Amino acid sequence: MKKYGLKKFDNLVSALNALPTVGKKSALRYAYYMVLKDSFLALKISKAIEDAVMSIQECKVCGALSEDEICQICSDDSRDKEKLCIVENAKDIFVIEDASEYNGRYFVLKSLEELDLKQLNDIIETGVKEVIFALTPSLQNDAIIFYLEDKLSGFDLVYTKIAQGVPTGINLENVDTLSLSKAMELRVKT
Repeated sequence: MKKYGLKKFDNLVSALNALPTVGKKSALRYAYYMVLKDSFLALKISKAIEDAVMSIQECKVCGALSEDEICQICSDDSRDKEKLCIVENAKDIFVIEDASEYNGRYFVLKSLEELDLKQLNDIIETGVKEVIFALTPSLQNDAIIFYLEDKLSGFDLVYTKIAQGVPTGINLENVDTLSLSKAMELRVKT
């Protein structure tokens, strides 16, 4: 490709190749399709990326993705305020919401280094009775669960985690909707 002097095309392929799970061949196919087969789609994607990058932020309450300071889930009064689901990252919320089995609120954990215990305590003080851990099953995440249970021991809470229908070591985004739906429905005490 470079020997033909297509620097801009090569830059597009390199940019697409930088995306997770997009290999060199797929990036080349996407670039070719957008440039020669459907340039309108390419411009539509470009505009959607620009709009999303400029307007999406983290919810100030839970850490989910939002177009406003507070996400739609946190501002929805019909959500069950007694249930709080702790997830590893904001994209896990989309997966759980697609399963349509959960109607509570969320808290995005990210990592222990970034954990805002005060923010978590503030959410729990609003009437949370059950904390559901929807973390990828692993020894490290089990340790995080024990750590959080210890830090939240001053509250009268029931702790559960999603059932083991989610395979160990698999990210939630890779679990089919039925398995995740059952895992949420059949969650177990920690």
